[in-house]
Amino acid sequence: MNPLPPSAVEADELGALDDSTAPTTPEGSLTFSPPLRPQDDAAYLNLGSRANSPPLSSALSDAAARASPVRNICCVGAGFVGGPTAAVIAFHNPDIRVTVVDRDEKRIRRWNSRHPPIYEPGLNDILRIARDGSRECVVASSPTNCDAAVSSRDDEAAGASEGHPGRLITVAARQPNLVFTTDVAKCVSEADVVLIAVNTPTKSRGNGAGSATDMAAFEAVTAVVAQHASPGTIIVEKSTLALYQPGVHFEVLSNPEFLAAGTAVKDLLHADRILIGSSDTASGHRAAAALASVYASWIPRSRIITTHVFSSELAKLVANSMLAQRISSINSIAAVCDATGADVDEVAGAIGADPRIGGKFLRAGIGFGGSCFKKDVLSLVYLAETLVLPEVASYWRAVIEMNEFARNRFVSRVVKCLNNTLAGKKVTVLGYAFKKDTNDTRESPALDIIRALEEEGPREIAVFDPLCIPAQMADEIGRFAGPGALQSNGGPVAVYADVYAACWGADAVLITTEFDEFRNAPVAAPNADARPADPRPFARAEPHETDLLALQSYLRLSQPSATPSGLDSGPDAEDPLNRFHPMPPCPEDCPDCRAERVTGSAGYGASKEHVAKSRVDWSKVYYHMNRPHWVFDGRGVLDIAGMEKIGFRVESVGRRSRMAMMV
Repeated sequence: MNPLPPSAVEADELGALDDSTAPTTPEGSLTFSPPLRPQDDAAYLNLGSRANSPPLSSALSDAAARASPVRNICCVGAGFVGGPTAAVIAFHNPDIRVTVVDRDEKRIRRWNSRHPPIYEPGLNDILRIARDGSRECVVASSPTNCDAAVSSRDDEAAGASEGHPGRLITVAARQPNLVFTTDVAKCVSEADVVLIAVNTPTKSRGNGAGSATDMAAFEAVTAVVAQHASPGTIIVEKSTLALYQPGVHFEVLSNPEFLAAGTAVKDLLHADRILIGSSDTASGHRAAAALASVYASWIPRSRIITTHVFSSELAKLVANSMLAQRISSINSIAAVCDATGADVDEVAGAIGADPRIGGKFLRAGIGFGGSCFKKDVLSLVYLAETLVLPEVASYWRAVIEMNEFARNRFVSRVVKCLNNTLAGKKVTVLGYAFKKDTNDTRESPALDIIRALEEEGPREIAVFDPLCIPAQMADEIGRFAGPGALQSNGGPVAVYADVYAACWGADAVLITTEFDEFRNAPVAAPNADARPADPRPFARAEPHETDLLALQSYLRLSQPSATPSGLDSGPDAEDPLNRFHPMPPCPEDCPDCRAERVTGSAGYGASKEHVAKSRVDWSKVYYHMNRPHWVFDGRGVLDIAGMEKIGFRVESVGRRSRMAMMV
């Protein structure tokens, strides 16, 4: 008989807090332009003979000299794409003013505080330099025996006299050039380039419901942009803006991104390609060259690809669709593995060794989530249907159907192992974000699984996530599963701020997000090869911002007093170069600070990077669970043999347990 469990975080206790800081419906499309859609716009269809014109990439270099320099960029939309992308652009272009505008006052308030509305690894350092500016500092051009930043010119002179290797470089102070505001009209009117990163979800009703893109929010934004933009402004999207300012010319570009939640900053800093689509005209080439010059401040020109606008849009859809296809493909094989006794990891390893295939996106589990994959696959389905290509549409729709099959099969497996009923039982769901290292919950598989579990009538569904704030999760579940689903309203769903409280008295634990905290493998000794390398000696006479960012990371993890998580508790642990200005103070009634006090956790709003500081003690979880201690690994993160040694009964998608092999 288990003692009474620690109480869950009550939804009404946190209900007075601000709205969710991790939007659950797509608040910012993962692209700067809407998905390709058929249209009869003669300006786009009458392309002329491209065979008699120079390639767009070569025309770009000719246009670069004629392109006007970009001095002011306005990004409309402060969501999961707009915020990080604008921050990285501002970080690498200190002479360009970058303004992020959004009508959501609460979101803008968070961007201007120490509680940014989204979490992405590495974003905090970039945000603090670009948004707040930086102090002058001194760095050694080569590694020194003290391996620390020098903070003044006096120290520089002393270091030189003591014969430190290399020279000491003074890095000038920076003025802030990243601004977050709600003043749409002013920012658009002042911009040379307007980037549009707004909501383009799949339509839920009307013509094309279930596959076509809902353009309502996008068209509302383009109307405002077109009304206030100056003639000649480069607008990064695709629409017919002449409706709003007849006779005024805007050059329209397509600039889809290829970011992944959880690695978005890394993807921006080290992009393998930047895709810019434009019209095949002289003005189109000049606009593409102007935008390319912004990215060229840190991306090699060889990685900046220019195409026609249609090719750019279709490339985005196809890239995401093919990645989603790989996930659905391996999940279909996982079902075969479960039926035959094969191991999906062994199968994936064997086929991934083929260089024509590769091993990425071959991890079987409960399917893909996020704002991009499903939406873009369905957009491709709708495009094919509109073009009267039913076989093509059916082919890509099967990718979505297989993704849904993977989730449904996982829930059915849970119910079957628990004697075909959840009545009177507690089920714990570990992980709510759609993938690790992000608080992005859009199209999260966990939400679908929670809704399916609720239909089985369990006593309790406990939910825990190491990055999402409990109040946000409770609010979202209430909106998508109905307010009656929450325990505070008589339903079974309870959101927890502590993993052990969530697992206390559970009949089954489900892992639905691959956070490192949930792994059971022993914590390995620090691997020197896995740590950031010292970027010194610098490749340039004067270090680039990328060099300083790498040095900051290296020094932070190389401090002698570093804790196992790599962070010192000292006042400068997060700022070894001494570049940061103090964080913006919060008002006394800051709802995010209140959330931290109520939950006892800073969540993703903290100024430090999220690090899996401690893994779940599964022996402790086992002690307080009910027999027969079921664990269902939907992400393949557990060492099954290790869990079975503790006494758990483990079911993992497509993977053999020892008990299954004994049957």
